[in-house]
Amino acid sequence: MAHTRPSWDDYFMDITFQVAKRSTCDRARVGAVIVKDKRILTTGYNGAPAGLPHCDDVGHLMIGGHCVRTLHAEQNAIIQAALHGVSVAGGTIYVTHQPCLTCAKMIINAGLRRVVYAGVYPDENAVAFLRAAGVELVALPRPSAATPVDEAPLEMN
Repeated sequence: MAHTRPSWDDYFMDITFQVAKRSTCDRARVGAVIVKDKRILTTGYNGAPAGLPHCDDVGHLMIGGHCVRTLHAEQNAIIQAALHGVSVAGGTIYVTHQPCLTCAKMIINAGLRRVVYAGVYPDENAVAFLRAAGVELVALPRPSAATPVDEAPLEMN
C-alpha cells in the first residue's frame, strides 16, 4: 500500500494532540498550535500559570462549578506569542476542543483568521462571536487512535 501524506490540517491537528499530552488538568487535556504559512509559531496546553501549582498536583480550584486554576490552551498559545514578540495575525489555531467564549474573543483580537478543532464544547456564543468576526471555523474529526485525548467531557468555564 502506498504511503499517503496527511493534509496540512491533519498534520497540525496530530501535533496539537501531542501538545495536549502536556496538559496538567485532568478535567480535559487540551492542546493548541498556532500556525502561519505552514509553520508552527507557538503551542499551548491548559495548565496553571507559570510557577503555580497544577491541578494534577494539588487538585482543582472550583468556583461556581468551574475549575479556575488553569489557563486554557488557546490562551497559553496566544500569550506565548505575545511574550516572544511573534505576530499570529492572519494565522490558524488548531485546538483539540472548540474554543470557549473567552478564548474566542482572544482569538479574534489576536487577528487569527481560522480555527480548526476536533472536539465540541457547548458554547454557542463562542461560535457566534467567531462567525460574526469572520473567523473561519473548521470541525476536523479526531485523529487516529495513535494519538488519544482525554475522553472526559468539557464543562463550561
